[in-house]
Amino acid sequence: MLILHRMCSIFRQVGDPVTDHKCWDRPEDMTEERPLTQVNASVPGTEIAAETAAAMASASLVFKTADSTYSSTLLTHAKQLFTFADNNRGSYSEKIPEVATYYNSTGYGDELLWAASWLYHATADQSYLEYVTGENGKEFAQWGSPTWFSWDNKLAGAQVLLSRLSFFGASGNSVIENYRKSAEDVMCGLLPQSPTATSSRTESGLIWVSEWNSLQHPVASAFLAALYGDYMLTTQTAKLTCGDHSFEPSDLRKFAKLQADYVLGSNPLKMSFLVGYGDKYPQYVHHRGASIPVNATTGCTDGFQWLNSTKPNPNVAVGALVGGPFLNETFVDSRNNTMQTEPTTYNSAVIVGLLSSLVTTSAAVKSFG
Repeated sequence: MLILHRMCSIFRQVGDPVTDHKCWDRPEDMTEERPLTQVNASVPGTEIAAETAAAMASASLVFKTADSTYSSTLLTHAKQLFTFADNNRGSYSEKIPEVATYYNSTGYGDELLWAASWLYHATADQSYLEYVTGENGKEFAQWGSPTWFSWDNKLAGAQVLLSRLSFFGASGNSVIENYRKSAEDVMCGLLPQSPTATSSRTESGLIWVSEWNSLQHPVASAFLAALYGDYMLTTQTAKLTCGDHSFEPSDLRKFAKLQADYVLGSNPLKMSFLVGYGDKYPQYVHHRGASIPVNATTGCTDGFQWLNSTKPNPNVAVGALVGGPFLNETFVDSRNNTMQTEPTTYNSAVIVGLLSSLVTTSAAVKSFG
């Protein structure tokens, strides 16, 4: 939970991970101490401030026509947050080490580029373009080294976003071509018939990188592929070249659909990993609110009877995307199997983008409002 406070600090978390894991109770019924953790000039968390700036800048484009006042407020705060993040550099993992056990950051450079990229698209302010193409780009962009798009690493997302400027002719900057080439490298790594295709996938073709929350990578990768394919379609870009092979926008869409279909049930288990969708989906989701009966009265510790119950969850956490299968495409539906049955907001958020992108091809939304 992020709360902006007078631009001098951001309250980045409500609660303590150690204390919270000692309780199994509904979020709305929790009575234990809920300490606030913040980042500020003395305790910097560049990733948090920059990521929030990116979110607000992108949201300002969404609301620009529907609610121009709100859009303007979002953009004002996005600019302030980006300046705060850039001027007070430091990783939250170093300054708040107890968080690193659960969500360790591998660096903040990607978030700075991500935020500046969105701010440029939202404002057309050349200073943000200069930021991503100047020394900061050279330091943080890692051109030529494809990465996985995730909550921790925004580089692939920034590369795809900045490739818009090349596709739609908004910039003649040669450095932008480095971002587009890097985005192409990401796409080539995803397409199974590409000579540079990643081997990080299951036998059935699901991108698979990590046993913890395995679905975060295929869903995020598929979303970027669908988006990049839309850029190609909209600009009538006929092919993507990967070594001595070439691919069409339809190939990117086919890949994205394969990943989405797997998540929704086209897999060896014939199980949907999206809770509430299809005839078969996880029944023992690692989720406090879903596991506790609506009429139950629980405290901090006696609620563990519901964590350990052998009965399916009495409440369905509709729309939650669980962690997902192991590399051998097995899945153990158990509340105590946190690796596979715990849903996350960053999983569920990205699959909304993926499924939306597959409903229809996108007419490219114009940048700069």
